[in-house]
Amino acid sequence: MTGTAPSSSPAQRLDALPFTRAHLRVLTGSGVGWALDAMDVGLISFVITALVAQWSLSPTEASWIASAGFAGMAIGASVGGLLADRIGRRSVFALTLLVYGIATGASALVGGLVALLVLRFLVGLGLGAELPVASTYVSEFSPARMRGRVIVILEAFWAVGWTAAALIGYFVIPVSEAGWRWAFALGAIPAAYALIVRWGLPESPRWLAQQGRDAQASAVVATFETSPPLTRGAPAAEPPVAVVPATATVARTGRERLLALWTTEFRARTASLWIVWFCVNFAYYGAFIWIPTLLFSQGYDLVRSFQFTLIITLAQLPGYAVAAWLIEVWGRRLTLSVFLAGSAVSAVLFGVAAGEAMIIATGMALSFFNLGAWGALYAVTPETYPTSLRGTGAGWAAGVGRIASILAPLSVPPMLLIGGVPLAFGVFAVFFIAAAAAAWGLVDRRGAALDDR
Repeated sequence: MTGTAPSSSPAQRLDALPFTRAHLRVLTGSGVGWALDAMDVGLISFVITALVAQWSLSPTEASWIASAGFAGMAIGASVGGLLADRIGRRSVFALTLLVYGIATGASALVGGLVALLVLRFLVGLGLGAELPVASTYVSEFSPARMRGRVIVILEAFWAVGWTAAALIGYFVIPVSEAGWRWAFALGAIPAAYALIVRWGLPESPRWLAQQGRDAQASAVVATFETSPPLTRGAPAAEPPVAVVPATATVARTGRERLLALWTTEFRARTASLWIVWFCVNFAYYGAFIWIPTLLFSQGYDLVRSFQFTLIITLAQLPGYAVAAWLIEVWGRRLTLSVFLAGSAVSAVLFGVAAGEAMIIATGMALSFFNLGAWGALYAVTPETYPTSLRGTGAGWAAGVGRIASILAPLSVPPMLLIGGVPLAFGVFAVFFIAAAAAAWGLVDRRGAALDDR
């Protein structure tokens, strides 16, 4: 048990704690939801490949399936962030899991393209809201000195979910013409998991305190203080650094939160964050949604193209592991920019790769660097804003990013017509470089306390 002074705020008490079993429960509980999200996003790339063969879809029609989901994600992220600041992180997290889980399960029953597009849009609404809310939620529980590392570990669950999607794509989808339907049915699991999230995890004490519910916030923190520690607490001589004056203005309404993103204090970091999110989404989804289909179009059969994608996907986990270590050593900006630069180089090499060995090697490098960059981006995003608009800021950044993820799948077919795979992945490399440059406009709060206005 860790003792704290009676005058300590819930936020100060959280930052002084070691990493406990209660933290682990929040991390794994949120991480499983994150993995299920990744499984859904990953599955669609394999389903598209199967439907191109079964429904004789054109490249443009295939791109609509991905873009419909991302259109929903753009709206979901923006609205979900606002709701998270208004009604709480946990409630929105559970609601989004329920929405996209049911819509994914219903997708298994569709008989045509139009119905699938509608359901993919609904899936996107839930999925788009969940990701920024989950990272905000976990960030607000994490002790300051390890907050970045914890969020990268949370993001690493994405690799678990994407690997599960690749396994389903490899073992389930090619088995029969109904394989893609079974894949969607498996994606309905989040609907059941939503109930566990809603009743099994606590609300963020930082959000509760910000709402004036101090007794509830203190009670939540007390459960963490009495939880068995898994690491040591913060050294008494090195408390987290305060980042803002306590008298600063707090945004209270949805309109105030949106306007606050562009006040003098936040406009530079908001612009930088939106650029990074836009560029990373465009390059990532443009590449990874299309990789199985590109391999299939180059003459590899369905099973072989899915096998290559599964191997490439496995490189995500070491990418997250290295980023999780570096983010508390190098800081947020340097880690993010280095991984984005590595992504750019890998994209160029993948675009010109010839032969199975080079395709797999360069694909694994792209997977390693790109997903490490995602981990760093999700770590820095909730740290950018105070508690009163953290969900809004993270949600709108993600929403802007989802605009790029709508455009990316649609842009691949014309790029392939003009210059083939080398042109497409060269363009992705340019977007990675632009993101790496914009990353230097972000704040770096390694070891600093969150802004609890």
